[in-house]
Amino acid sequence: LTNNNIAMSSKPLPPPPKMSGLTTPAGSTNPSAASSSNSRIASRYHTPSGVGGSGGASTTSVTRGNASKQKQKSYSSRASSVSYENFAPRTAEQRVRLARIAALTAGPCFGDPSSSNNEQKVNDEQVVFTLTEAMCPPKILSSSTKNNTTMISTMKGSGSSSTAVDDTIANTLSQTYTQTTNLSTLIKHSASLRLALHASLNIGNDVSRRHADLLRHSGELSAAAERLQHEEQVLSARAEEIGMPLQHYDAVDRIGPLVGVLFKEGGRVVVRGIARLHVDNAEEFVEVLGQIDDAVEFFGGSGGGAEVFGRPGSSAANARGNTAARREKLAAQQAFESTASGSAEYYRRACALQDAALELLRVGVADRVSQTCAQIQDALHIPKVPIAADKLEASLVYTRFHGISKRSNALISIARKRLDALGNNSVASASYDDLLTLCRNTYCGARETLLTATVRRHMDILKERHGLVGMTRLASLFLIRLCTVETALYLDFFGDPEKRRYPRKKTKGALSQVDEDDETKEGGDAAAEKKEGGDEGEKVPPSPGSPHFKRMGSAGSHTVPAASALASQVLSEDATYRDAEFQSALGNLCSALHRTVRRGLVSVLDLDVLCQVVSVLREERSVANSSPTTLAAARAVSGVIRDAQERLIFCANGALHKEVARFKPTINDLNYPGKLLGEEPKVAIIIDDESSSNKKKDETTAEAKKEEDPNDAVAAQLRVYESWFPPMRSVLRILSKIFRVVEPRVFEDIALSSVQSCTKSLKDGSVHILRKSGQIHADLFLVKHLLILREQLSPFDIQLRSVERQLDFSEAGRAVTRFLANRNRRLFSMSTENALITLLREGVSVQESSVDSKRDLEDCLRSACNDFIEHTSSTLLGPIGGFVDQCKNVAGSTSSSTEALARAPFTNGVVVKGVFASALQYLDGELDNVSKQMNLYLENAATQGILLKPVVRKVTRSLEEAKRFIGEVSQGGDNGWDGEVQSDVLKSIEEYEAKVKVASSKK
Repeated sequence: LTNNNIAMSSKPLPPPPKMSGLTTPAGSTNPSAASSSNSRIASRYHTPSGVGGSGGASTTSVTRGNASKQKQKSYSSRASSVSYENFAPRTAEQRVRLARIAALTAGPCFGDPSSSNNEQKVNDEQVVFTLTEAMCPPKILSSSTKNNTTMISTMKGSGSSSTAVDDTIANTLSQTYTQTTNLSTLIKHSASLRLALHASLNIGNDVSRRHADLLRHSGELSAAAERLQHEEQVLSARAEEIGMPLQHYDAVDRIGPLVGVLFKEGGRVVVRGIARLHVDNAEEFVEVLGQIDDAVEFFGGSGGGAEVFGRPGSSAANARGNTAARREKLAAQQAFESTASGSAEYYRRACALQDAALELLRVGVADRVSQTCAQIQDALHIPKVPIAADKLEASLVYTRFHGISKRSNALISIARKRLDALGNNSVASASYDDLLTLCRNTYCGARETLLTATVRRHMDILKERHGLVGMTRLASLFLIRLCTVETALYLDFFGDPEKRRYPRKKTKGALSQVDEDDETKEGGDAAAEKKEGGDEGEKVPPSPGSPHFKRMGSAGSHTVPAASALASQVLSEDATYRDAEFQSALGNLCSALHRTVRRGLVSVLDLDVLCQVVSVLREERSVANSSPTTLAAARAVSGVIRDAQERLIFCANGALHKEVARFKPTINDLNYPGKLLGEEPKVAIIIDDESSSNKKKDETTAEAKKEEDPNDAVAAQLRVYESWFPPMRSVLRILSKIFRVVEPRVFEDIALSSVQSCTKSLKDGSVHILRKSGQIHADLFLVKHLLILREQLSPFDIQLRSVERQLDFSEAGRAVTRFLANRNRRLFSMSTENALITLLREGVSVQESSVDSKRDLEDCLRSACNDFIEHTSSTLLGPIGGFVDQCKNVAGSTSSSTEALARAPFTNGVVVKGVFASALQYLDGELDNVSKQMNLYLENAATQGILLKPVVRKVTRSLEEAKRFIGEVSQGGDNGWDGEVQSDVLKSIEEYEAKVKVASSKK
């Protein structure tokens, strides 16, 4: 036996671990028996006390030796393995839990209770034996251990060897007995665990079975509950269906005193009194309205009351066009029967209750608005004393209405929500429509009454101070601001606060006086900002007269900040401001602009003023169209634009008719080339008195400008402009003014007629110049002005084309004769053979003709250029042209043309030589004159070259023909022809042609 086994006998064994939650083993009848068995097992863990003292001493020594060896082993194991307890120590709870787990998994452990306290301090770990070690046979002691034991026994002077052997056997038997006891205990404990496990499994099975039973019973209970709930719903619906008529009857009888209505004499007499229900108690009032509306719907629809009394909203009432007044009249005329069906009678009572309830809303909104309007009129003496524009927004006209807007909006919201809840096809919705329409009409009428006189007076003041053009701009800004403020106030009354994205900011200030000078405006705005700057929470909108309202950048790019101040309301889903009544009221207020401007337009004859008015109004209309709140102002401005355009078209047509179609030129107008040379006429012969005064003024102004700044480019251009023929100058001036201010179709029609008249006037002027200055001046005058006219019309990008339709009555006499001669004419026949239709068809016809002024202008220019080429070539050829024409006439009149030409006197050599010599003598002067006149009339050298090329070709062709004729007549040497004469003539022809080509090449 080893010392370890000997040492084990001296160590007390710990009790077995307690198993919580386990049942008592089958062998024990009560807990006390189990505890007693445990105590007996625990007492057997110690070594029996019958062992001798020497044995005990030897055992103690061996145990100590074994303990020292165990310590060395533990130290070596500690050195070889590092414990993590040093780095992450466990808590007390964790250690207890781990000990319990080890006890349950590895079985009971056996320690040595006889170890000294000093050894426990050195080595904290006990020598323990597991279940496996206990079941194994004891280990054989090593030789060193035996020697140590023998030495210890010898040193202590122990007994004989036989005694030692007996002690060893006794210890071994004791140890074996102890281990056997421990094994028995472990087996019993394992049995108890097995029994406890079986009991736990039984308990789990029982719980699962009971749980299944519980689920089955729960399903049955749920099905029963659902069935009962469905039956309860069916019974409730049936009860509601049975009790629905009764609740409406009860509501009609109960609500009457709340709204101040009593039914006497069995309901025949309706008495109105003071209502106990107040509209400011919104929840109760809405609940009462809902009950009344439900009663009206029930008795009017299901009960058939609407068919009897014709309530608006039902199909029969819409078909017959009945109104509430007709319904009341029918109810009064119908005989009362107390035994009749209650649906019709209670429908009449429900309608009376609804009228009484809505009367409370009407008094709270419409009557309050009318009363406020009357109070403001009395306080401000409107309309006798209009309010100044700069004090309008801060006056009672806005402050008093803002004061009543919140309560009015709350009441209107009640009516609007009830209308939305009922729907358009409801029997009870018509009364709400009538109420809302009445409130809107009352509000709009009150606003028109308060503002009309002020707006008109302000328009008149602006016209007096700034004229028509300035008034249109300032008045438009004023109306835009007015529409914005009025829209905000209307939304305060009739808007839906739930649909607005942001609450409207409270603004202070006034509609500024827009007719002040720029410096006054800036100073006033700065003072207003300084004065109102203390209210940091309030944002003051800029006034219409402030620079913020002025145009910034290009036309149409300026905006009105006041319109953007309502962006949160405009961009929201609330479109209440689009109501027809409110837009009509804004249109009536903005009509003051149309009234004032129209009166000023009637007396305006200046095209520049009219064009400025139209341009300004177009810019302001684009600003007004940019915001949905100012569409009324945009419509008013559009009406003024149409009137201004009509006036402009009338004045333009009148000016064109006077200055172009009926133009009578004066000597100065026909002074060509004098006007191009800058000459002043010595005597002014007046041909037409109508335009003489204006032309004198123009001439005086032009001469003054020439004297003031003769070298200025603008003055030079003005002199060129003054050199144009007056009708063409008038046409281009008027067309350039009205091009962007009238509609394209209108402009094209005006341009069409004016170009035709201008072309005709230029032709007439050319005829006058021909008689006065000569052919070349007439031709160049016409070419110059037609070229300018075509060039100046090209930027307009117009077609100048139209179709004219005229009625032709040339066959009317014959058709009437046939009509009277036909005795079988059928006047009332509904067919194409009717005599009157035949008369109109045969007697009147429509003649269509296509008018193309651009094509006519091109034809006229082409004709003028051809005339210039023909006349210039004839002038340059001189007698040579006559010689060639005579030769052509003789050659074409007789069959023997060569002989006839040879005998003709004009083909005599001396005569022909004299002709060419004379033509060559005057050629230089004619070429210089043509060049000078072309430089005077046509400033562009390219144009001159284009016109001279055909002239040179024509002259060259005529000289070639002359050469041919001379060659034919000089062959025989007769009629004064010889070689010398012929050579001189041909030399003259070559010299003539060379000079013409050199002159043309300079261009």
